[in-house]
Amino acid sequence: MTGAEVTREHVRVAVIGAGFGGLGAAVRLRRAGITDFVVLERAGAVGGTWRDNTYPGCACDVPSHLYSFSFAPNPEWPRNFSGQPHIRAYLERVTDTFGLRPHLRFDSEVRAMRWDSRALHWEIDTASGALTADVVVSATGPLSDPKIPDIPGLAGFPGRVFHSSRWDHGYDLRGKRVAVIGTGASAIQIVPAIHREVDRLTLFQRTPAWVLPRMDRRISAAEHWLHTKVPATGALRRAVLWGVRELQTGSFTKRPDSLRLVERMAVRHMRRAIQDPALRARLTPDYRIGCKRVLLSGDYYPALAQPHVDVVAAGLKEVRGSTLVAADGTEAEADAIIFGTGFHVTDMPIARRVTGAYGTTLAEEWRDGMEALRGTSAAGFPNLLTIIGPNTGLGTSSMILIIEAQLAYLIDYLRQLDVLGGKVALDARPSAVRAWTDRMAERLSRTVWNVGGCDSWYLQGGRNTTVWPGTTAEFRRVTRRVDVTEYRVLRPEREGPGAAPDAVGVGVGAGAGAGGGVGAGREAR
Repeated sequence: MTGAEVTREHVRVAVIGAGFGGLGAAVRLRRAGITDFVVLERAGAVGGTWRDNTYPGCACDVPSHLYSFSFAPNPEWPRNFSGQPHIRAYLERVTDTFGLRPHLRFDSEVRAMRWDSRALHWEIDTASGALTADVVVSATGPLSDPKIPDIPGLAGFPGRVFHSSRWDHGYDLRGKRVAVIGTGASAIQIVPAIHREVDRLTLFQRTPAWVLPRMDRRISAAEHWLHTKVPATGALRRAVLWGVRELQTGSFTKRPDSLRLVERMAVRHMRRAIQDPALRARLTPDYRIGCKRVLLSGDYYPALAQPHVDVVAAGLKEVRGSTLVAADGTEAEADAIIFGTGFHVTDMPIARRVTGAYGTTLAEEWRDGMEALRGTSAAGFPNLLTIIGPNTGLGTSSMILIIEAQLAYLIDYLRQLDVLGGKVALDARPSAVRAWTDRMAERLSRTVWNVGGCDSWYLQGGRNTTVWPGTTAEFRRVTRRVDVTEYRVLRPEREGPGAAPDAVGVGVGAGAGAGGGVGAGREAR
C-alpha cells in the first residue's frame, strides 16, 4: 500500500450530486445520526437541474406543495406551479436549515469510481481529490446531462447554438431569427417566453405533444398566512394533491383507453387557441395521451398561433450555413439554434465512470437496458445505491415522493450493515434483480407508456427501463425495508496461508449463499 493510499480520506457514505436526491439523502443521514458523509457536487452550488435550467419561463409542472420534501414544507410558495428561482431558493434554504454545508464538496465532479473487492469500499477520484467510502449514493439525476443530436453541418452554423439547460444569457435574442428544436417540457415553456422579442421563431417538431391547461395562479397572502400559522392546512393541501394523482395512476397503468376523455379535453384546449386547420393538424398527436409526457401550458398554443411563429412538422435533419433543413425538406433561416432535446436518461454519463466488482462499468452492464433491484441496487456494484434509478420515474405525480421512499430504503440499508457488523457489504443478487426486472416488464406491458403507440425516451431498445408502473404508495411499501435475502453478504477474505473464507456470502463471486473467494464467478443471470 502506498503512502497516498494510507492518507486518503475515508468516509462512511459519499453522496454524488446536490440536487433534490443528494440533499434529501444528506438530511436523512443526519436525522439518522450519521454525520460521517460528504456530498460531492460537480458545480459550485446546490440545486441540480434547478440550478442548471435557467431558461426563460422555466418552472415545474408539478404543484409546488407536492414538489417539496415532506420533512421540509414551504408555506410560502408564490404560485401553484412555482418557477425555477423559487425552487432553487427552496433547496438553498433546505441546505441551511438542516446544516448541510459542512458536508458539501463543490467543484468535485466524480471522474472515476472503482470497487475494491478486498477492502470492501469504493475508491473515488474527483476533480478536487481522491477519497474512499464504504457506501456510495448516486444522486446525479436523469435530467442532468443535456443531449444534443448529431446534426450534419451543425459545427459550421455561423450563429449561436445552445441547449435549454445551458442557456446563454449573454446572447440577446431581440430581433433575431430563432429556431427551437424539440417540443418537450422545456420547449413549451421557452416558446411563449421568447416569442415576443424575436423577429421570427421556427419550431422544429418531430412529434407533437399532448398539452393540457396549466391551472396556475398566484397563491394568496391569506393562504400563506394559514399554511404558516396552521401547518396542518399545508399538509392537507399536499395530501389532496397526492391523492388525486394516486387515483389517476390507474388510467395510465391499467386502463389506457380510459384516457380518451382526457384527449378530448386536450383537443378542445388546442382548438380554443389555434384557428388554422392546417396548424391544428400538425399539432395533433396520433398516439394515446400519456404515452409521452403530458405537458401543461396555457400560453404555448397562443404563441404558436402568432404570424411570426412557424411550426415545422419534422425534425431537424441538416444545417447548411445559416439554413436549417428539416426531414421533410422544409428550410428556415436562423441566427440562433436552441435545443430542447432532453437529457441522457437511459445512458447516464456517470454509469461510464463506475467500475464494479467484475471489472466492468455500470454502462457496460446496462448496455442492453438499465436494471436495478427496487430501482436502487445493481448486481455487481456492492454498496452502491442509485436515487431515481431504473423504473422509478413517474408520469402522474411528484418525483420527490419516489426520492423520499428511496431515502427510507437507504437508511434501512445502512442499518442492516450495522446489524451484520464488522467490515461488510451487500451486493444485489443477479437472480433478485432479474426477478424484479421481469416483474416490472410484465406490469409495464399493459401501461400507456408501452401500448400508447409512441416512441418516447421512456424506452430503451424497446424496453421500458424508466417508469414505475404503480402508485407512489406502492413504491413506498416495496422500499420500506431492505430484504437481506435479495443480497449477497460480502466480507473480507481472511488472510494467511490456507485460511478459509468467511462463512456467509463471501467475496463478490459468492452465489446464492455459497462460499468463494473474491471474483470467484458470478451467479447465473
